Amino acid sequence: MIIAEIKTHLLEHHLGTAFESASARFTTRTHLLVEVTCEDGTTGWGECLGPAMLNRAMVEAYAPLFIGQSALDTERLWAEAYNRFRDQGQRGIAITGLSGIDVALWDIKGKRFGTSVATLLGGRVRETVEAYATGGFRTGGSDRPAALAAECAGYAAAGFRAMKVKIGFDVAEDLAAIAAIREAIGPGIRLMIDANHGYDAGEAAALGNAAARFDIGWFEEPVIPEDLASYARLRSAQPIPVAGGETWHARWAMKQALDAGAVDILQPDLCGVGGYTEMRRVADLATLYGVRLVPHVWGTGVQIAASLQWLAAQLPDPVRPEPRAPLLEFDQTDMPFRTAILSTPIGHEGGIVAIPDAPGLGIEVDRDALARFAPAG
Repeated sequence: MIIAEIKTHLLEHHLGTAFESASARFTTRTHLLVEVTCEDGTTGWGECLGPAMLNRAMVEAYAPLFIGQSALDTERLWAEAYNRFRDQGQRGIAITGLSGIDVALWDIKGKRFGTSVATLLGGRVRETVEAYATGGFRTGGSDRPAALAAECAGYAAAGFRAMKVKIGFDVAEDLAAIAAIREAIGPGIRLMIDANHGYDAGEAAALGNAAARFDIGWFEEPVIPEDLASYARLRSAQPIPVAGGETWHARWAMKQALDAGAVDILQPDLCGVGGYTEMRRVADLATLYGVRLVPHVWGTGVQIAASLQWLAAQLPDPVRPEPRAPLLEFDQTDMPFRTAILSTPIGHEGGIVAIPDAPGLGIEVDRDALARFAPAG
């Protein structure tokens, strides 16, 4: 399984209605897929979290290190690639770019041995997983609480029993939105909040204390990811479990956060933390520190499929007769190529997603769709 070529595929969709989190405004959805092809024609697919053009440049920088190597040597290749850029690449794009390649190599490995990535990771613990709907972004309307209440009621009507909404704009405005959402969806549905590091520590504490009465499952990225001390203080300054980790890349950043006591729930992104090769190490760290792991997922059907393979193999922690089940983050925003790039789209039924069991990631990419959603020019 000698690697012959590494290609990238840029996908783009211009939004009819822009939306924003506390840290970004989205007028376009742009994502980067990585395709690794071996000399025998076997192809693997991966995806990179984050800015697509920067990830493309990073994948192109890595490619010469992988060409001519065995696609099955995932540990060795990861270590050599990381080491090549470690002086300037211990975080950020260097890791997200490497993540896309690593996921593609595991896809190839599964195809080589005729089994799913989940089996390669140690075995399939489950064949389905509960999904939570991610939405609730700000769109600029005059009555945000009413708009979010209607949006989240729609997720509940579609069968989702858990959902996450965006805050981090203004404490009073956000509390009004949370109250309206809880009233609309009722008490039986899990509700999580994500500030996308829009608050300072004082605001985050005030929001957490005031929002706790609405039965919030977790408070994600309350402050900037660099401020681990404030993360740690917020765990005792307000009662909602604190979550974070999508911007902490590779095991070393995760360990720093865990050493600081920053979170109750760790959220590495498979396509940003370093791929499967690094995700396994991060999962072991979470277990050693007694922290729950709930992966972050923000991408196309390739990333969703890759994350499903991880969730299929994610062990209960702790093991018990009725273990706590994992959750799949399931983006519900406007992105038509999310499912269109797969020959068999991944969807949900009543908030439950079936995990593909074909070799590798268990998916087939529709190349016509890649061309259809490629940027003009």
